[in-house]
Amino acid sequence: MKELSPLENLCFRTGLVLMLVGIAVFVAFPTISMYVYGVGTLMFALMRVKAEYLGNDFVLVRLRRQQLFACCMFVLTLVLMSMQLNNWGPFRRREWVVALAIACILELYTSFRIPHELEKGK
Repeated sequence: MKELSPLENLCFRTGLVLMLVGIAVFVAFPTISMYVYGVGTLMFALMRVKAEYLGNDFVLVRLRRQQLFACCMFVLTLVLMSMQLNNWGPFRRREWVVALAIACILELYTSFRIPHELEKGK
């Protein structure tokens, strides 16, 4: 895996914190939380894409694709959240929670499996 620079790593972690804060305050301040979550998601997804895998191990390539799919699900969560708050589009309830759950499960799975596979490859 390509390592991120310290500034990129700070951007990645800040994006994670903003995503968590955005989801946590959704009940009290839904409109503000959507923007906070959106900024965090964009920071997180851009840094996740930037940290690419340069090898050709099939398992790590598959896990990397799952990470990228999780990033897409985080962005889809933002779109579904805005559909609910702005009352537009076909999804006007809390469908974004399902997309967020899928993204979190994939992200959690890959965060444990990738270091294990990298260690096994050494």
